[in-house]
Amino acid sequence: MNISTKYNSKIAEDKWYNYWMENNYFHSTPDDREPYTIVIPPPNVTGILHMGHMLNNTIQDVLIRRARLQGKNACWVPGTDHASIATEAKVVAKLKEQGIDKNDLTREEFLKHAWDWTHEYGGVILEQLKKLGCSCDWDRTKFTLDDDMSEAVIKVFVDLYNKGLIYRGYRMVNWDPEAKTTLSDEEVEYVEQNGKLYYINYKIINEDGTSPLGLEVLTVATTRPETILGDTAICINPNDERFTHLKGKKAIVPICNRVIPIIEDEYVDVEFGTGCLKVTPAHDMNDKSLGDKHNLEVIDIFNEDATLNSFGLHYQDKDRFVVRKEISKELEKLGCLPKIENHINKVGTSERTKAIIEPRLSDQWFLKMDELVKPALKAVLETGDIKLYPKKIKNTYRHWLENIRDWNVSRQLWWGQQIPAYYYGDGANDFVVAENIDDALKLAKEKTNNQQLTTNDLKQDNDALDTWFSSWLWPISVFDGIRNPDNKEINYYYPTNDLVTGPDIIFFWVARMIFAGYEFRNERPFENVYFTGIVRDKQGRKMSKQLGNSPDALKLIEDYSADAVRVGMLLLSSGAGNDLLFDESKLQQGKAFSNKIFNAYRLVSGWEVNDKIEQPIASKIALQWFDAKFQSAYAEIEDHFSKYRLSDALMTTYKLIWDDFCSWLLEIVKPDYQQPIDSVTFNAVQQIFENILKLLHPFMPFLTEEIWHQIAQRNSDEALIITNYPEQKEFDKKIILDFDYTAEVISAIRNIRKEKNISFKNRLELFILKKDSIDTNFDSIIKKLCNLSVISKVNKKVDGALSFRVKSNEFFIPFSEEINAEEEFKKLTEELNYNKGFLISVQKKLSNERFVNNAPKQVITNERKKEADTLVKITMLEESLSSLK
Repeated sequence: MNISTKYNSKIAEDKWYNYWMENNYFHSTPDDREPYTIVIPPPNVTGILHMGHMLNNTIQDVLIRRARLQGKNACWVPGTDHASIATEAKVVAKLKEQGIDKNDLTREEFLKHAWDWTHEYGGVILEQLKKLGCSCDWDRTKFTLDDDMSEAVIKVFVDLYNKGLIYRGYRMVNWDPEAKTTLSDEEVEYVEQNGKLYYINYKIINEDGTSPLGLEVLTVATTRPETILGDTAICINPNDERFTHLKGKKAIVPICNRVIPIIEDEYVDVEFGTGCLKVTPAHDMNDKSLGDKHNLEVIDIFNEDATLNSFGLHYQDKDRFVVRKEISKELEKLGCLPKIENHINKVGTSERTKAIIEPRLSDQWFLKMDELVKPALKAVLETGDIKLYPKKIKNTYRHWLENIRDWNVSRQLWWGQQIPAYYYGDGANDFVVAENIDDALKLAKEKTNNQQLTTNDLKQDNDALDTWFSSWLWPISVFDGIRNPDNKEINYYYPTNDLVTGPDIIFFWVARMIFAGYEFRNERPFENVYFTGIVRDKQGRKMSKQLGNSPDALKLIEDYSADAVRVGMLLLSSGAGNDLLFDESKLQQGKAFSNKIFNAYRLVSGWEVNDKIEQPIASKIALQWFDAKFQSAYAEIEDHFSKYRLSDALMTTYKLIWDDFCSWLLEIVKPDYQQPIDSVTFNAVQQIFENILKLLHPFMPFLTEEIWHQIAQRNSDEALIITNYPEQKEFDKKIILDFDYTAEVISAIRNIRKEKNISFKNRLELFILKKDSIDTNFDSIIKKLCNLSVISKVNKKVDGALSFRVKSNEFFIPFSEEINAEEEFKKLTEELNYNKGFLISVQKKLSNERFVNNAPKQVITNERKKEADTLVKITMLEESLSSLK
C-alpha cells in the first residue's frame, strides 16, 4: 500500500465524515441493546461556533463515541433554540436597516421576516459542529419552534394552568428596556460598576402644611436621582433616635414639589447613606414591598424604553441616563444637592442585551415554583438519583432552589410560542386558557354562559413564552414525550444518561429540566450532569466579540485539524467545572500527537515481514510487558471515565501511546536496519495498534479511522466507529514493575553515553553487583537498546569503571578509550563538593526547630527526602572516585 509521508487532515476529515454519514452510523432506533442517550444543549439557531461550544461538544462526542464502541445504542440528539430575545433583536435591527419599523407590522408580517431570517442564517452552527467531528443523529435534529415542539409547549402551559401552577399577576418584574420585555431573575446578571451616590435635600413640613421652625430639610442618599420624580414617601427607622422629631411630618420632593409622608419601618438600614430612604414603589422591588405595606401611591415615571413619561415633567421622552446628569445639575442649582460621592454598587443587567434592568410593575404570567422544586432538591441532594460534576456545584444548586421565586414565563415578544390565553372582555379575569381557539371558545361560553360568543370575540394574549419554557422540556419533547407520553421512543431513550453543559445555565436550563422531568414523567431527565469550565483567554477574561479575544473556531480546525483541536481543548481542561485559559500551544501539542501516531504507523507498515525467522526474546518479553501495560492503562482510563475525568483519561491514553508504545515497544521490536521482522512480532504489533486506535477513537476520530482502514481492507460493517472496545483482562503487575526497573537501567546507561560522548556504535560492558533479585529475561532488552556486548553479575565493585545505582543494585561500565579518567575524576570531585554543600544547607534547615515546628508537613517531608537522596548520591560519588583512584 502506498502511504503518504505526511498525514493530510483536511482530506481525511472530509472523507471519513462523509463515509460515516453515508453509512448512517450516527442514526439510532430503539432495539434490544442498552441505550445511551445525550441531548445537545441547543445553541441559538442563528449562533456560530465558539470556544465554549468546541469544548462542550468535544466532550459529548467523546462520550457518545465511547458508548458506541461499548456496544450501546448511542443516540445523540442535536437541535437549536429559537432564542426569542436575541433573534427578535437581530430581526428588528435588520428591518430598521430596511426602513421598516416593527410597530408598523402585524404579528404575522413580523413572523414572516423572522422565519426568513432563520431560514437564511439558522443551522449554520450545526454544520460547523460536523467539522469538529460531532457524531449526532442528524435525522433527529429538532428546533424549539418546530410544530410538534410548540404543540408540546402549549400543552404543558395549559396543563400547568389547569393545575393552578400558572397564574397571571401584577408584579414587579425585571424589565429590559432595550429588548422591551420582561426577564426572569436568572436572566439578570449583577455587575459591579463605579457609580455615584447623590445626597438630595427634601424640605420638611408639618402635617398641616406649615413649615417647622428653622425651615428644616432632610437629606437622603440615592444612586438614581432621576427617580425622585416617582417618590411617594420618605422612610426612617423607628429605632433611629436622630429622626424621632420627624415622626408625623411630611416632605416636599424637589422639582415636582409633591408632598409625601414620612413613614417608619425597621427595613431601613441606618448605616447606609444618611439613614433615610426615599421610597419609589414603581421602580424598586423593596420599595414596592414598603409601598404595599404602607398603602403608598405608585407613580411609574418610565416608558418601556426607559425614557421618561409625562410624570418626568420637562424631562419627558429623554433617556434615564441623560436625565440623571441633567437633573443633578438642576438639583444643584436649586441648592438641593449638597454633595455627590463615588460609589461602587452591583447593577442588574440583561444577560442577553447587557442593558441595565429597570424594575417595573406589569401584568405577567408566572409559574409557581414552591412544589416543583421539591423532587429536584431531593434527587440531587438526598437520593443521589442525579449526580452533578463537580460535586461542589451542589451548594450553588441548593442555594438557588431553596431561595427560588416564581418564574415569570411571559415575554413581550412575538418570536416564540404565543401564550394560549384568550380574552373575551376587559376584566382582570375575563380570559380562558386553552390549546387552541376552538377549545377556548367552548371554555369561554361555559365561563360566561353566553352561547352567542364566536371566535371573533376572543383575542389571544399578545405575549410570547420565555424561550427557556421550551428548553426545559427538551429531553422529553425531542422524543415526543409530552404529546405522546407512552410512545416507543420516550420509553426507550428516556431518561437520558449524561448532560454536558456550561455552569452559567445551571438555573436557566439544568434545574428547570429536572423540574419538568419529575412533573411530566415522574422521573429524572438524566443521570449525570457534567459542567464544563468557561473558556477564558490567557489573562483570565471571558471570551467575547467586544474584547476580540475569541479565536475563529473553524480557522483553528483548518490550521491544526479537528483531532488536534479536540485533544488541545481537553488538555487545557483541568476537570469538570474548572475554567480553562486558552493556549494555542496545546492545539499544537495535539497536532504533534497526530503526527507521532501517523509516523508510528508509517514505521510499522514499512517493515518487511519474514515468517521464517524466529521471534527474538527481547520482542517476546516486550510484547508480554506491553500487553500488561495496555491493560493497566485501560483500567485506569475506564476509572477516569467513571468519574468524568475526561482530561485524565486522554492523558493516560496519550502517555500509553507516546511513551509506552512509540518510545519503548517500537524501539525494542523494530528490526535492525534493512532487516526483516518476524511475523509473530509483526502481527502482535498490528493487533496492539488496532487496540490503541480503539481507545483513542473517541478523542481523535478522523486520524484513527484513517489508520484503521490503512492497516487492513475493511467493509462498512468493520469501520472503527462501530467496532468493539478492547476486552478488559487480568494482567501481570509484576512484569510492569520489572520493566520500570529495566527502563531506569536503560535510561542511566543512555545518560552515561550522552554525558561521556560515547558513540552508540561502541559496544559497552555492564556488570551488576546485585542486592535485589532482577528478572534476567529483560537483559535482552537492555542489551539491544544500550548496545551492550555483555551483562554479567559480579560479587564486588569493579575498579576503573563508571557506576550508577538503580534501587539497591549497583551497575558498572568499565572505561573505554573514549573516557579521559583525569577529566572524569575532576568532574566527579566538583559534583561531590556541590552535593556536600547542598546537604549542609538542607540539614541546616532541618536542625532549625522553628522551621520544623512551623513549616507545613509536606515541606518537611520534601526536605527529608532531599537529605536522603543527597546522602545516597554522595556515597555513590565517593565510591566512583575511589574506583577511579
